[in-house]
Amino acid sequence: MDVTELRQQAERGSAQDPMPNRLTDMVRLIRPNQWVKNVFVFPALVFARRTDPQALLAAGLAFVAFCLLSSGTYALNDVLDREEDRLHPKKRMRPVASGRISVAAALLAAIGFTLAGLAVAAYVHRAVAVTGLAYVLLMLGYNLVLKHKVIVDVITIAIGFLLRAIAGGLAVQVAISPWLLVCTFTLCLFLGFGKRQCELAAFQSSKEAANHRATLMHYSPHLLSHLLTTSAGIAIVTFLVYTLDPQTQARFHSNLLVYTTPLVFYGVFRYTMLVQAGRTSGPNEVLLNDKPFLLTVILWVVAAVVIVYCGPQIESYLRVWLDLQPKVSA
Repeated sequence: MDVTELRQQAERGSAQDPMPNRLTDMVRLIRPNQWVKNVFVFPALVFARRTDPQALLAAGLAFVAFCLLSSGTYALNDVLDREEDRLHPKKRMRPVASGRISVAAALLAAIGFTLAGLAVAAYVHRAVAVTGLAYVLLMLGYNLVLKHKVIVDVITIAIGFLLRAIAGGLAVQVAISPWLLVCTFTLCLFLGFGKRQCELAAFQSSKEAANHRATLMHYSPHLLSHLLTTSAGIAIVTFLVYTLDPQTQARFHSNLLVYTTPLVFYGVFRYTMLVQAGRTSGPNEVLLNDKPFLLTVILWVVAAVVIVYCGPQIESYLRVWLDLQPKVSA
């Protein structure tokens, strides 16, 4: 399908529905299905073993703040990318690209959600507001310039997730392990390069892909395969280092977290398999639609939470049940 046909289909799709549901279109504009990405504010709460109401409220409000900020970013992105989106087989049906929401209305939504997100962040803590503002400026730079720079585009997105994690730590006033931050960053690189591979597979030729996103011209399946392998390997290694770090084990009074590694391996390998097979459009679709991957994420989260909060009791029970002697340092 060439560019002209895609444009004609987008125009016909808009013309065939003269009375669109404005509320539905506005919901699609702010993409609540993408809010799951903002769970990156919660690891600091969990790994700090905070269960007090004040910390729970602060983390919850930080999550709300980044949902609002990201929605503002999505609305602005749809305005700036409306011409390119009309060339994409799926994105051409987005509210702005299809003409169902005007550019002015989308810009007002972007400004409104951004200001609301910064207000909520400021209510939590001044440092969270500063981090939120840094996220907004980073995404503005991404939408205007950085998304057109090969590799830099994915690094920028990964930094956006890193800012979410940092905001979560600032919200509950705890320090985050550098190893955990590096693991978060490289994991997001892995997911980002996987998304680029999915985008590349959605088009029949590199020319069509470049018309949608200029950087796709410089990505190739071979290059993306190497980038996926490298980022996945570093993410897994840094996770292992974090779990084996004496400070981590001292904080949790347990070394059981390292035994969740098989779940981490399976999740990474499963995502890679789906991406390489061209069976998904990105990490969000994998999480929501692939049952084995979703089950793996749920099992890891449950296991990690149980180990963080009940690790010493589990180790004590296992020693008694297996009739093991207490560990002696060599």
